Amino acid sequence: MQYDPIKRSLGRVFNASPTLRLAFYKMLDILLLRSWHIGRELRQWSKRRANAPANILDAGSGFGQYTYRMAKLGEQNTVVGVDVKTEQIADCNEFFGRIGLGHRVSFEEHDLTKFLRPETFDLVLSVDVMEHIDDDEQVFRNLCASLRAGGVLLISTPSDLGGSDANHHHDDHDEHDHATGFIDEHVRDGYNIDDIRQKLLRAGFQRAEARYTYGRPGHIAWILSMKWPIVALNASKIFFLLLPFYYLLTIPFCLILNWLDTRTTHPRGTGLVVVATK
Repeated sequence: MQYDPIKRSLGRVFNASPTLRLAFYKMLDILLLRSWHIGRELRQWSKRRANAPANILDAGSGFGQYTYRMAKLGEQNTVVGVDVKTEQIADCNEFFGRIGLGHRVSFEEHDLTKFLRPETFDLVLSVDVMEHIDDDEQVFRNLCASLRAGGVLLISTPSDLGGSDANHHHDDHDEHDHATGFIDEHVRDGYNIDDIRQKLLRAGFQRAEARYTYGRPGHIAWILSMKWPIVALNASKIFFLLLPFYYLLTIPFCLILNWLDTRTTHPRGTGLVVVATK
């Protein structure tokens, strides 16, 4: 099942105007549970900074959703977004210029296995990126070296309890889903919670903490808000017309489930949020 074509189709629709693009960002913030968890971590980080100016890196910036959120954390912050996709870099630079943030937000094309900017950033964010990169330990070393002392790396990634089924519990009856994978663009079936902590410590971080996300409430929310709509859109683009009505019915339940997932400590989950400090 392909996820990127759906993202590209939605991106074209919402790129028609800056207002629609910002509405798209807001929609993603509401629907995507990982955005709830990342938003909570970013607010806590910003509060600890007490409005001190910060240089921030969005490592794998994509559409620029999280770049925008971090830029809005404070007028004093500068944000650099990097991605391997040329068209997304050009698109984001153009868009952020149009909305008046081009003076402190910029996008550059880079391969994270080769990206290095020593002692530059106070915060590095990486959302749903590391599961796509074979040489993850090289990336961790590069990002650690690019952080200032005391800097923070914040990662959201699937756990090995969800595999390449992108935050999907695969119990015994889910063996077919596990074999095919709901999203077939990953190079690993998620991270073991202890394994990723050890990799970060080997890369030079002083502390690395991880917690599960997408517990039972998040799993149900993901099925309602993401899996079923993507399955439908892959079957036929006509479902674009039906999506607003579908979400009118399901959004209230998804919001409650997302809230529960962010307020609960999960003994297991198909996602991870990792915070590493240099």
